[in-house]
Amino acid sequence: MEPMTIREIMEAVGGSLLGEFGDLNRTVSRVETDSRTIHPDSLFIPLVGERFDGHAYINAALEGGAAGCFTQRERDSYLPGKFYIKVKSTHRALRDLAKYYKQKFPIPVVAITGSVGKTTTKDMVAAVLGEKYNVLKTEGNLNNDIGVPMTLLRLKPEHQVAVLELGMNHAGEIDYLSAIVEPDVILMTNIGDSHIEHFGSREKILEAKSEIFHYAKENAVAVINGDDPLLNTLPGSLPYRFIRVGAGEGLDYRAVDLCSDGKSRITCQVKTPDEEFKAEIPALGDHMIYPTLMATAVGQHFGLTAQEIADGVLHFAPTKMRMNILTRGDDITILNDTYNANPQSMRAAVEVLANAKGEYKVAVLGDMFELGPLAPALHAGIGEYLAKAGIDCLVAVGELSKHIYDAAKEAGVPVCWHCADKEQAKPVLDSVVRPHATILVKASRGMALEELVEYLISITKEA
Repeated sequence: MEPMTIREIMEAVGGSLLGEFGDLNRTVSRVETDSRTIHPDSLFIPLVGERFDGHAYINAALEGGAAGCFTQRERDSYLPGKFYIKVKSTHRALRDLAKYYKQKFPIPVVAITGSVGKTTTKDMVAAVLGEKYNVLKTEGNLNNDIGVPMTLLRLKPEHQVAVLELGMNHAGEIDYLSAIVEPDVILMTNIGDSHIEHFGSREKILEAKSEIFHYAKENAVAVINGDDPLLNTLPGSLPYRFIRVGAGEGLDYRAVDLCSDGKSRITCQVKTPDEEFKAEIPALGDHMIYPTLMATAVGQHFGLTAQEIADGVLHFAPTKMRMNILTRGDDITILNDTYNANPQSMRAAVEVLANAKGEYKVAVLGDMFELGPLAPALHAGIGEYLAKAGIDCLVAVGELSKHIYDAAKEAGVPVCWHCADKEQAKPVLDSVVRPHATILVKASRGMALEELVEYLISITKEA
């Protein structure tokens, strides 16, 4: 963050100064929301949630080196040499500060939303644009009402384009984020069942995702998955230029002649409106054509050549726990896709496992959350899909995953285990690990199945 004076910060958030501190020209160059990781001369923002109140940690943050803080209420005492800015809502003040700060940098913003594949698409687009531009991108999965403002506050004069991921689980959240980022280019990956518990239907999910257009620039360009029937209802209904990408005939950008080595990469021919080139994608799964094509469309929009785009795709590296390929001794491969899961991403991951080169395919799958009354049927559908995909062994972990187990067993998956929790799963993994095996591990974030990935690493040899 570029230095901002106290006076400027107060103007940005409509705050007032408390206590006796009077040097409004003092600057801060960092914003913090966690009192445990305070840096010197930063601004501490004590956020308030249903089960926490950051105001309790103001003194700790200031004593730890923060120059000052926001606060929603007056305090009994004020530490000398520290500033306190009173605001109506620290949460809203963070948003207002980020929006104000963003205006200092008139660079284009690429905003990405969708049910599945946002983070992968963000990483792919950033990799491609990075061949020509200095890119600020969302780190990890910081795509919510806290992460997006904090990302914008990392803007520097050297940045030439921002690639931001916008997430949600309730209506109104994308609207809130769109108002901050005001996107120039909009990417929509797909409409699936993620968070359907809160919406009731995919149509309602589309409506909520489409809030991204509420604050889009007047001449914004939208790149959508042209193979998604719901997204295909948008062109013509909104006053923006739409670019459709995918595998289907008649789309603006297409991928054909897919070929996988079953170990670490796929290749395809990318067809654009003007040219065709070969892309080598350092990841597995046919679904990887979508982030590749979206990145191609965005790259061409920003003036990159086919060679620059192909180089950017080749330099793509997934975010941690997003289908990370771990090669172990005895020709064992672990597919770490534990960051999150929903029915669409789970099927895509199983497809990757099915097409992998390993002689023995093991799926270690945990619960998928926020599916509401549809949860039993959606989990059972994954079990049936395991059998169709020819998976050799299932290790289901968690309460909801019992539906995966039951359906998989009935559908004919040769070996099926159900474990109530991760500890029960560990001795089962001891029994299923064997040479030439490929093992997929995937579940919703709350399951934290990366612990089982670490266990698999511990019981296998280094390559």
